[in-house]
Amino acid sequence: MGAVPTFPSSTKTSLQQRLSTHAADRWPALSEVKVRFRGAFAYVDGVVTQDHDDDCEQEVLPLCRLRYTGSAHDWGFAIYRASHDDYQDSFLPTGLPFGSCQDALDTACGLYLGDPTAWS
Repeated sequence: MGAVPTFPSSTKTSLQQRLSTHAADRWPALSEVKVRFRGAFAYVDGVVTQDHDDDCEQEVLPLCRLRYTGSAHDWGFAIYRASHDDYQDSFLPTGLPFGSCQDALDTACGLYLGDPTAWS
């Protein structure tokens, strides 16, 4: 069995920056994007902040899991399935099971934030 690619620290930093920048431009409902790393995977969560009078409530939404393939440009994609509380390998709207981290974020946010224009 081949070795699992590990994340260089520069890739971790780059991924967080790319996702945060893209979310700020495309997904204003997200107040933050959080990325956790484990093995060859990056788990992407979105934070939605809701104001209730004098109180702010934050909800963390698991969105997707990215599989590091050895390249910071192409990522394997798995969608978070709230119904099963797990991640399922999936296809992006391009029809491929891998693509940019931004495409993965758009696909997951289109589902969880209710904006299907993300897939066109």
